[in-house]
Amino acid sequence: MPSLRPGPVIGLIVQFALLVVLASTTGLGSAGWLAGIGYGIALCLLVDRALRTARRNGFGPADRVTLSRALLAGCVTALVADSFVHEVAVPVLVGVTVVALVLDAVDGRVARGTGTDSAFGARFDMEVDAFLILVLSLYAAPRFGIWVLAIGAMRYVYVVATWVLPWLNGRLFPRYWRKVVAAIQGIVLCAAAANLLPRPLVVIALVAALALLTESFGRDVGYLFRHRHALATRPAFLMGATPVEARGLGGAAAADGAVPGDQSERVRA
Repeated sequence: MPSLRPGPVIGLIVQFALLVVLASTTGLGSAGWLAGIGYGIALCLLVDRALRTARRNGFGPADRVTLSRALLAGCVTALVADSFVHEVAVPVLVGVTVVALVLDAVDGRVARGTGTDSAFGARFDMEVDAFLILVLSLYAAPRFGIWVLAIGAMRYVYVVATWVLPWLNGRLFPRYWRKVVAAIQGIVLCAAAANLLPRPLVVIALVAALALLTESFGRDVGYLFRHRHALATRPAFLMGATPVEARGLGGAAAADGAVPGDQSERVRA
């Protein structure tokens, strides 16, 4: 069995260190530890596999920023898992989430500024976005209703659907609105987690966010259906062993100048 690349292993070590910091400052129960460690191991293995697929030995400058976001998402995962057992420090949860969301705008700038845009980087960025939003949806669902899970689950339902309907892997035209919609999901879910705004206002914001996400997916699905006989397709996987067309949250990986429809080859937004 080939050895793991240093980058993912260092990420796993840092993830464990961050969990220790959480445990020593805010407290972290067994559920949080299990979720956090499980996340860290899965992240290490999946990223190492993706690096091998891309024939890369390590991370570029922007990838390190994305890895930082992924590790923060691991902290959020641990806190959310703990929240199902006992109360967690909401300011810490929200603070970590805000930093992760802010860094989402940094890795793209770093990639463009250093000329290190890559298929691996765009895909890594996309997967971190999608998973963080899924976890935030899980946190919001008990308070606002199970329907909120649709926000986080939609991207993964889409991937599963591509296994049955291969034409969903067709190439899409670039549309910056996809990235905007993805950003809105994170902001609204973070606001819901903060629990500072009136509940009716948050519910309206969540409904609006879900509506925008549904519209974004619906528009792209409609386009792919209409052009299903003309568009090239490839199998979709999550950080898999082959090149992918794994669709981002609402097509979130799309950016101006991106390769139409091929999310594994798009530059970071």
